[in-house]
Amino acid sequence: MKKLVLMAVAIVAVSFASCGNKAANAEQATADSIRIADSIAAVEAAAAEAAAAAAADTVAADSSVVAE
Repeated sequence: MKKLVLMAVAIVAVSFASCGNKAANAEQATADSIRIADSIAAVEAAAAEAAAAAAADTVAADSSVVAE
């Protein structure tokens, strides 16, 4: 009987140990996905700003040419 109770306690302890960090892992995954989304948004914003600057440079160069 003692072995049966000891085995049940061991099973419960292992099940608690294996399921203990799910909340922390989910929180870390959420933080990682937010960080990645912010990085992607920053890169897209920089690319859009560079494209706008390039378009402005093209317009400025075209308007400086004087046709005679």
